[in-house]
Formats: sequence, structure tokens, C-alpha cells
Amino acid sequence: MMQQPFGVILAGGRATRMGGGDKGRLLLAGQSLLGHVIDRFGPQVAGLALNANGDAARFADLGLPVLADSVADNPGPLAGVLAGLDWAAGQGASHIVTAAADTPFLPPDLVPRLLLAAETQGAPIALAATRDPARGVLRQPTIGLWPVALREDLRAALAGGMRKVVLWADGHGAASAVFPEIGFDPFFNVNTPEDLARAEGFLA
Repeated sequence: MMQQPFGVILAGGRATRMGGGDKGRLLLAGQSLLGHVIDRFGPQVAGLALNANGDAARFADLGLPVLADSVADNPGPLAGVLAGLDWAAGQGASHIVTAAADTPFLPPDLVPRLLLAAETQGAPIALAATRDPARGVLRQPTIGLWPVALREDLRAALAGGMRKVVLWADGHGAASAVFPEIGFDPFFNVNTPEDLARAEGFLA
């Protein structure tokens, strides 16, 4: 049986549609987006870290290890996955699960369902997904289960210019863990001020 994975919150984006800054610090119902993610995600993993670039001291109040990208020029979420895998390797972990810092409604069974999808589908990687009536299964590239054993493969892929999460994941036969709607998308992410207002409505 696979050991309980470690968790990594991806907060390395530049939040350009929010005017820049740390999007995870925006308040939703009086609590930061990061706070919502930590509350839902933290109990599901063996340990939790934050992937973010810049001055790590600005996150000192969270009490989490802060992992900077080891790849220059902000290559995107795959760099955050690699930072998480390198950290987890130092913890003796076999896997990590990643979640985005702007997804405040993460399912409470996110991690076990990702583990089950990987096991039953015989895949090293599993991505969270929802089912859209018109577009079919929609995968969440920043929310997934990743094996530490693939970290050197990912490092080489990034060095070679790989930037698309799903493209790299599918190269290793990624499984999909499809989650039901909860009246709205459980992986709803806050990208704009309008999204933040919608999230407030979901909570209400």
C-alpha cells in the first residue's frame, strides 16, 4: 500500500488577473484563500509545504516550509511540482499531492481518491477532474498525485522546455480521479475579482 503522501500548495503564480501580489492572501469570508486550502488539504497529507518564489519570510505566519522554484524564469506549475518532489525526497516520501493556492473548496477526500485512481488505473500519476455535460472530463493540471521517482525525469523535461503539465503527465499514462459537483465545481479557482465574488456566493 502506498504511504501517505506529502502535500504541496502551489502559490508560485504571478496573479496578473488580480493585479499581482500573493493571490492566496485574498480574503474569502474573513479567511485567506490559503487558509481555506490549508484547512481542507492539511489533514489529508503527512506534511505540508508551500511553493512560492520571492521573499519566503512573507509567509512566516503560516508555519510551513516555503519551496522556491529551482528552474528560472517562472516556467509554470511543473516547476512547483519539481520543487515539491525534491522537498519530499528529503523527507523520505514516495509521493506528493499538489493543490493550487486559489482553490478554496477542495474535496475532503481529495487525497484518498487520487491514490485510489492511481492504484486502480495502474498509473504513477493521477490528476483530479470533474465531468462537464458538454465538454466531458475536465482535468485539473495543478491538482494531482506525483511520484518522487519521476523527479529527475521532470527535471530533464523542464530543462528541455516542457511547460504543459498535462502533456508531461500523459507521457507517463496519468490516471484521472473524477469528482462530483457539489452544487458548483469543487476545484473552482479564484482568478479575478469576479471569481472572488462568486466564491463568496458559493459559501453563502
